[in-house]
Amino acid sequence: MTTAVPAGASAPVAGRRVTPTGRLVLPADADRELWLQARRAGIGSSDIAAILGISRHGNALSVWHDKTGGLPLESDDSEPALWGRAFEETVAREWARRNRSVIRRVGLVQNIDRPWQMCTLDRRVLKCPLADANEQCAVEIKCRDKMKASQFRAGVADDVLVQTLHQADTCGYGHMHAAVLIGGNDYRQYVIRVRDHEQLVADLRAAGGRAWQQITERRPPVLADDADPDVLLDLYERLHPDRAGTVDITRDGDTQDAVADYLDAHNDYAAAEKRKKAAKARILAGLGDAEAATVLDRLHVSLDERSKQWTDVARLAERWPEAYADCVEDRTYRQISIPRSVREEHAA
Repeated sequence: MTTAVPAGASAPVAGRRVTPTGRLVLPADADRELWLQARRAGIGSSDIAAILGISRHGNALSVWHDKTGGLPLESDDSEPALWGRAFEETVAREWARRNRSVIRRVGLVQNIDRPWQMCTLDRRVLKCPLADANEQCAVEIKCRDKMKASQFRAGVADDVLVQTLHQADTCGYGHMHAAVLIGGNDYRQYVIRVRDHEQLVADLRAAGGRAWQQITERRPPVLADDADPDVLLDLYERLHPDRAGTVDITRDGDTQDAVADYLDAHNDYAAAEKRKKAAKARILAGLGDAEAATVLDRLHVSLDERSKQWTDVARLAERWPEAYADCVEDRTYRQISIPRSVREEHAA
């Protein structure tokens, strides 16, 4: 089977109804920058996963900044994203072949009754392989690292479940398909039925509606205390790539508390490292000439030999200056520095 538009069929036109409850905003072959701009007019399937805090690439605050124009209009050019896009067509064709189906690219779709609800369908299914399903549906394509395989053991991963249900709710579908390629050679496919997740679908719609209201009212969301710090660090780097000047935080108690927490964490880490080294010295003293120790004939501790690659940059520059110039580069980064007077005042 082919993923191309069937003979005699015309490509969908923007504004036209392309799903039971969805109209086309942009076709699949639209310019990517235009797509990035258009998707800011609503909440997409990847956005809803971020809003719920189950995305690796964002959270509710990053979605808010993106939709309100605070973040640059940029695409994910990481290696995983690049190869995911490269393999999408291959996985889509394989799903169509295995299921004796016909699929077709669509584009960015907007719910007719809830214009804020949007999604980009990877492929719309023109001929569903399920014997008991005459309704329309679509297939979501995912490429994941082999280390994520356990997330698909009992079904699709949580973020994929949320994304496909959001797509189904946007488009008025009763079910969705998912084709997942794990580690480049482990193909799996799933069916997600809306009737099995009715409460979750209602919760997703409510969460998306609240998020869009916050966006339209320019009212940033308040994140939970356990929000992923790595996502937040990435967000603030993107929001403020060029820093300069000084800000007065005399009346900003939260930032001052954060400085105190940072110092406490740093001191705890330093103390823990010192304890760890002291304990290691005691272990080595107890081992003597041995490389392992037992307690009641069971292995209790051992010294295992490890190796890692290490580059003598100075020698590389001396012997092979061209290779050094080609492979070694200076990368700047920002490190938090707290004056000694502040550290001593905090410790007092």
